Amino acid sequence: MVLQATQFFHREAFMKKLCALGILLILFSFACVPCFAAGHGFVSLKGAEIAAPGGSPLLLKGISLGNWLLPEGYMLKFEEISSPRLLNDLLCELVGPGEARRFWKDYRAAYISKKDIMLIRKLGFNMIRVPFNYRLFTPEDHPGIWLDEGFTLLDQVVSWAQEAGLMVILDMHGAPGGQTGENIDDGWGTPWLFESPECQERTIALWKKLAERYKASRTVIGYELLNEPVPDFEGYGRYEASLEPLYRRITEAIRTVDRDHLIILGGSRWCTNFECFGKPFDSKLVYTFHHYWADPSEKSLQKALAFREKYGVPLWMGESGENTDQWIEAYRKSLEKHRIGWSFWPYKKMDSPSCVATFPKPRVWEELVSYAEKYRGASWKERRLHRPSPQMCRKALDELLEKAKVEHCIINRGFLKALGLEEPAGQ
Repeated sequence: MVLQATQFFHREAFMKKLCALGILLILFSFACVPCFAAGHGFVSLKGAEIAAPGGSPLLLKGISLGNWLLPEGYMLKFEEISSPRLLNDLLCELVGPGEARRFWKDYRAAYISKKDIMLIRKLGFNMIRVPFNYRLFTPEDHPGIWLDEGFTLLDQVVSWAQEAGLMVILDMHGAPGGQTGENIDDGWGTPWLFESPECQERTIALWKKLAERYKASRTVIGYELLNEPVPDFEGYGRYEASLEPLYRRITEAIRTVDRDHLIILGGSRWCTNFECFGKPFDSKLVYTFHHYWADPSEKSLQKALAFREKYGVPLWMGESGENTDQWIEAYRKSLEKHRIGWSFWPYKKMDSPSCVATFPKPRVWEELVSYAEKYRGASWKERRLHRPSPQMCRKALDELLEKAKVEHCIINRGFLKALGLEEPAGQ
C-alpha cells in the first residue's frame, strides 16, 4: 500500500510537471505569434462578410498611410501645389534637383517608420491601407523598367505590419495616366488611364508583379485596384463604362499568379457609385466606397447596402474623415451597426486635429507656402526676385523631416475616441 501510494504521488508529480511544461510551450507559441495570426491561412469571404482565417466574421478597423508614398500638398499646408509632381517641381526650384531627390528619400524614411506601425497597433487598429504612386515602381517615361524603391518600401512596411500583427491592403492611389484627373493621382488633369491602352497595360503589369510578390503573404489581405476612379465631373461619365472591364482585366492577370487574396473594387464618382457594376465576376471581390462631407447617418449607406443585398458581397468603407470628431463618430457607428469595416483617412499630417498623429509646422514653413502659392504663375524673373534662399529652404525641409517623426508627433485623442479607440496609458 505504501509502495502504491508512493508510485501514485510520483506519477502525479510527473503529470503536473508535464502539464506545466505543456502550458509553458503553449504560452511560448502564443508569444511568437503576432496579434493577427498571419501564418494561419488567408483572410477570405464568407457570404457577404469578410472572414478571418478561421472563418469568423472580421471587422476591419484601419487607417490609411496617406501623404507617405503619394504626398498631397494640402496635408503639408499647400493649396495649389497639390500633387507629388508639383511639390517636386517646387523643391527642385528652391534647393535643386539633387537636394530634392535626397529630401524625398529621407522623407519616405522619416514619415512612416517601424515605430509608426507599432503605434498604430497599440492604438487598437487591426489594419493599414497603404496608398502608393505607380511612379515609385516604374518610371513614367520608361515603360518596362522596374524600380527597386517602391517594392523595397512595400516589403518593409508589410514586414513591420506582420511583426505588429496588422493586416495590410495595398491601394493604387496613383495609376499610370491617372484614374481621376485630380491631384490625388499625381496625373495630368485628365483620367488618361481610360483613354490609353498603354497606361492600362502598365497598370495590369504592375498589379500582376505585386500579386506575384505577395501571393504567399497572409499579412497582405487584399489589393485595392484603383483609388476613387472617374470623378463626377461634367463629361467624365463616358469613362464609367470602361471601369469594370478594366477591373476584370486586372483581376484576370492577378489570378494567373494569386488565387487567394481579396480583390477590392472602388465605384466610380470618387468611389460613391456602384451602378457601374454588374454581377460579381470573381469569388473574392470586396466593394469599397468613400464618404466625405455628407450625411453620416445610416441613410447614407442605403445604396451600398442594397448592392450588398442584391449580390451577397462584402462592403468596406475605404476612406472617410477630414471632419469633426462628432461627425466621424456618428459615421463610424453607422458603419459598424451594419457590419461594415472601415479605414479612415489619414494617419498623419501637419498641424491638424483630423488625423491620428499630427506634427507642427517648421518655423519658416509659411514663407515657403506663401512663395509657392503667390508666385506660382509669375514669370521666372519675378520668381527669382522673391524666391526664399536655398539655405533657408534646406533648413525648413530638414526641420520637417525631424518634426514628422513619430516621436515628435501629438496623438489626437478626440479623433481616436471618435473611432472607438484610445491611446494606451503611459504612451
